[in-house]
Amino acid sequence: MLVVYVSPLLRKDVYLFLDRLSRIEGIQVGLISTAEDHELSPEVVASLSGYWRVENLLDAEELVWAARGLSRQFGPIHRMLTEYELIQVSVAQAREELDIPGMSASTLQNFRDKGVMKDRLNAAGVPCAQHRTVESPQEARYFASRVGFPLIIKPVAGVGAREIHQCEDEQDLEEVLAETPPSPWNPLQLEEFIQGDEYTLDSISVNGQALWHSITRYMPTPLEVLRNPWMQWRILTPREIDIPEYDDIRRVGEQALRALGMESNMSHLEWFRRPDGRVAVGEVGARPPGSRIFTSLNWANDYDMYDAWIRLMTLNQFTPPQERKYAVGTAFFRGMGTGEVVAIHGLEAVLQEFRHLVVEADLPYLGQVRANHHDGEGYLMVRHPETRVVEQVIGEIVSRVRVEIG
Repeated sequence: MLVVYVSPLLRKDVYLFLDRLSRIEGIQVGLISTAEDHELSPEVVASLSGYWRVENLLDAEELVWAARGLSRQFGPIHRMLTEYELIQVSVAQAREELDIPGMSASTLQNFRDKGVMKDRLNAAGVPCAQHRTVESPQEARYFASRVGFPLIIKPVAGVGAREIHQCEDEQDLEEVLAETPPSPWNPLQLEEFIQGDEYTLDSISVNGQALWHSITRYMPTPLEVLRNPWMQWRILTPREIDIPEYDDIRRVGEQALRALGMESNMSHLEWFRRPDGRVAVGEVGARPPGSRIFTSLNWANDYDMYDAWIRLMTLNQFTPPQERKYAVGTAFFRGMGTGEVVAIHGLEAVLQEFRHLVVEADLPYLGQVRANHHDGEGYLMVRHPETRVVEQVIGEIVSRVRVEIG
């Protein structure tokens, strides 16, 4: 039984997914990517039955051609999947052409197109930011005059926080419009800037029914981190996820997933708690979460989330974790400036003090080129049965470790 996996980035998460896929009895694993053969790591190669390289993963016809090539070698395709958000629609279009089961391209477009997403959420009564998709600078200025500043501007089909701009005033708006002018072929999404604390609601649904969820808090928000290079970022996954404090977002989250047409998949919903206590949905992805959140769920539950997602996507099977045993927190190390890491201060001391709590690490090193994303140059992940302990420790870590760039 052939399962085709599609991904451009053959990072650690991908080969963990491929590894779990290769362990399912009777499964042969085909991979479609843009990587050259010699770029495949030994870990990836060990999981594969076959590989097909393409030039453009956004081109559904290329994916169809590659999938048919793999099928000629290994037989009919049982499933075709990806965790990479940018290519979800093209993979779905290829599935439809090949008559392979899975979420449709039109449904996945509800998750990819931010304007369509917000329209559907609004129509279903899901609380979210005021928004508008604009195709000209004039439309953008009109929306700003109605909603006021600050504003958020993002690509309609963007992923993550790196492509998001926060405009504090008209000057900021004009700078963004000059750099990335909206047009009918390059529309932009403008949104009200929501004040408040930012969280995620990560859920697993089977046949449209949410069977499991988790909560994670960003400390501070990703947008604040990107706008302030000196800020050190933490992510906290608490042990307590079924308490009354989260009743409202669990209800709103299920409402949002129904409105967008979620079927069998994992969803990553980013949401805010406003200062007055109300919740507001930011956006929703039909995929596992990034920024080490997915891995933290392994450690929080003593449960293999990689295997769970693969079995859900290939066999439509999911057995929820039975118990949340720990809180987990990730402290990211972010250097300021441009260039390479020239010094690392305080890391050995915190490793010595908190070594009994550390479950995963990716440590910065001398000569490392500064990263261009909010995850920074590395991280420490810790866990403990008490959430307050984890929150205190990751705060200590980011206050005492400094990565010097020069």
